[in-house]
Amino acid sequence: MSRTAGALDVLVVGAGPTGLALALSAHHHGARVRVVERRPQAFRPSRALITHARTLEVLRPFGVTDALLARADTAPAAALHLGNHVVEERLADLALPDTSFPHLTLVRQADVEAVLGAALEERGIRIERGAELLGATDGADRAVAELRTPLGLEQVGCRFVAGCDGPASTVRAFTGIGWRGGPYPEEVVLADLEFEDGDRDTGTHVVAGRRGLVFLFPLGESATWRMLATRRAPEGPAPVFGQPGPPVERCELDRLLRDAGFEGPIGEVAWSARVPLQHRLAPTFRSGRLFLAGDAAHTYSPAAGQGMNAGIQDAANLGWKLAYAAASGTPPAGLRALLDSYSGERRPVALSRLLLTHAAFWGEASTAPLPSWLRGTVAPLAAPAAPLLLHRRRLVAQGVRTLSQLRIHYRGSELSVEAPPRPAGWRAGDRLPDLSVAVFGRVSRLHTQLATPGVHLLLRPQPAAPALPTLGPHVTVHRLEGLPGEGLTLVRPDGYIGLRCGDADPAALRDWLRLAAALPGLEREPAVPEGEPGPTGPSGAATGA
Repeated sequence: MSRTAGALDVLVVGAGPTGLALALSAHHHGARVRVVERRPQAFRPSRALITHARTLEVLRPFGVTDALLARADTAPAAALHLGNHVVEERLADLALPDTSFPHLTLVRQADVEAVLGAALEERGIRIERGAELLGATDGADRAVAELRTPLGLEQVGCRFVAGCDGPASTVRAFTGIGWRGGPYPEEVVLADLEFEDGDRDTGTHVVAGRRGLVFLFPLGESATWRMLATRRAPEGPAPVFGQPGPPVERCELDRLLRDAGFEGPIGEVAWSARVPLQHRLAPTFRSGRLFLAGDAAHTYSPAAGQGMNAGIQDAANLGWKLAYAAASGTPPAGLRALLDSYSGERRPVALSRLLLTHAAFWGEASTAPLPSWLRGTVAPLAAPAAPLLLHRRRLVAQGVRTLSQLRIHYRGSELSVEAPPRPAGWRAGDRLPDLSVAVFGRVSRLHTQLATPGVHLLLRPQPAAPALPTLGPHVTVHRLEGLPGEGLTLVRPDGYIGLRCGDADPAALRDWLRLAAALPGLEREPAVPEGEPGPTGPSGAATGA
């Protein structure tokens, strides 16, 4: 049986966190979206257990953060075991004043997928499970994908295909994009288990021992505890990358815990698996109308909890760009700056995350002599100083800021424009901090004011409003008290600053919108007369007409 699908802007291949977030982002900005997933059921078990602050920020406009936080532990207690020393800390309310999420957030990948999937269902987008991509080609006026679904074979024409289908990506295979990197000699052992004593405290335990790393999280899906341990991969055939391998013998799980210093025998093993690890990066994230995101574009070790978070932030960067490109009706050649900016912005970030996780994994889990000696001998000797360091909240916050991806910027992007006169303070390409601002005299968080689709233009209230072009329905103008500096700040849909200029320069504004937002008709629209701020909505923000 063969049938041809109707009009479609974005075909998302893969229904993990990256694919679901990408579908939400593209739909949020007006695209017609379809999500297909080869597996008949959601992937289990969860491999990611941490959602970082920047990830929660980019998800906030989709109205899902409250549901995520309701399923999360935002004040996790952690016990770090270093030899005979145990350092206990509660990772909540960190010194991060410029975000609404100044804490470590423990939440299962399964819960993230459930929340994002429910949000898509509420928007009328069904996740089509059991639909396998058989081929994808890039044409002059559209991409064509061939699917095998429970109803038979289907050819799908669409403006763009987004490959969010993991390390063994079929979309990447069809593009011919390479896959640079290699495997680690270590692997991860995962297990959901119960202990015989049954009265172990409910905090997270971390052991950095001579033979590797052991985590115990109270976040198991089929038992109370999720165990994550690293070890040298045994000889013989390795499991397929991106897939859980065969179960691990109970005696081996006991040995890993015993070597880590955990007392008390295991009472029940509900599930276990070997997981091979690799470090790889695609040389580009785009081939014509076909794009890669998440683990299809880059895959890391689990160190520092970067993988799922990086994929969701890929999605936030790409979703609005595909939606605006589809709405413009312009061929991809005419949208070069907009579409190329995705790979140009996200690949350097992926490389920096790969280097970070590679270094962290070497220190945490490598079985080579030097890191084993550092963990087994040096770390216990330094353990008495750990509480002093952890109590320096600003120092801890700086480390968390890096891990939470709050420092990421796109200053070198073609979409990051500094127009003269150059203003002080924020720079184009920076993440917009979540500051406190005033709206009609009432204090609010800046990101709350920007949690609607489109591009946002930030101005300070002035007696004589600057002249602006008519901006169309995709742009919202905000006149807010409490913004630092002077001039104009244009904020992209993903929360990064696209344009900064010391004066409200209509020409620079028009040029950026044509370049980055692919908004038609700007040349034909008259400017707003001097002193007319435009219509004002109930939030106190003036909106483009």
